[in-house]
Amino acid sequence: MKIGRQELRNSAISTSNQDTILVRGRDLAGTLIGSIGFTEHFWLLLTGALPSAMQRRVLDATLVAIAEHGLVPSVQAARMTLAAAPEALQGAVAAGILGCGSVILGSSEAAGQLFIQIAAEIAGGADIDAAVTRVVGEYRAARRAIPGYGHPLHKQADPRALRLFQVASEAGSSGTHAAIAHAVERLLPQLIGRPLALNVSGAIPAVLLDVGYPPAALKGVPILARTASLIAHLLEECSRPIGFVLSHAAAQAITYDGELPAGFKASDDE
Repeated sequence: MKIGRQELRNSAISTSNQDTILVRGRDLAGTLIGSIGFTEHFWLLLTGALPSAMQRRVLDATLVAIAEHGLVPSVQAARMTLAAAPEALQGAVAAGILGCGSVILGSSEAAGQLFIQIAAEIAGGADIDAAVTRVVGEYRAARRAIPGYGHPLHKQADPRALRLFQVASEAGSSGTHAAIAHAVERLLPQLIGRPLALNVSGAIPAVLLDVGYPPAALKGVPILARTASLIAHLLEECSRPIGFVLSHAAAQAITYDGELPAGFKASDDE
């Protein structure tokens, strides 16, 4: 049974023959390998065009900013997976990436959607404060969190976000979405009753959208960046294993509160 659209049967990303491999119409071996960096290649794969120096610098900065974040749940999942299946590096990487969602790694995409919605209001004639007030009000009415704002540690300012906006300014790319991101931060105290610092997940889409990065691929930036960090953690896991330590620590942190048969006594090892 055919499910879904059937008339589209083409791809513009790559092809090859006996002598040449083409990527987005360019000779991979003849013109790309050894001539461009991976950040440029990523942009080329996504858009079909090589990035400008400004676009490359901003994208590269976001990848560096979000790659490593310590023993977050995705890293713990990856390290414990490798501990259980040391032959399956790819499975351990996948375990870490599968948790990309609204709390971890996915909030950059959500913040980008927020900024795009506000930008549409501005394009329709609203001034920036009115647009922010309207859209944030809609989020609040729907009991939706404001993505890209607030951090459990960096309560006053996220140093990564500050640096990303600085890089964008240095590159000459700071524009509408950066202005929107800062306006949301400025207006949040009066709109929700408390201040929330703009975090790195809010800064990433703001600076990327200002350089023309494809909105539908925003989640790909933290996924790509964090993959590099996961591989580093898994390499360390091979020589300095802590996966089972993490697993045991989790068991120790959780107390069983279900039913117990008469005379049952929990093991001291738990």
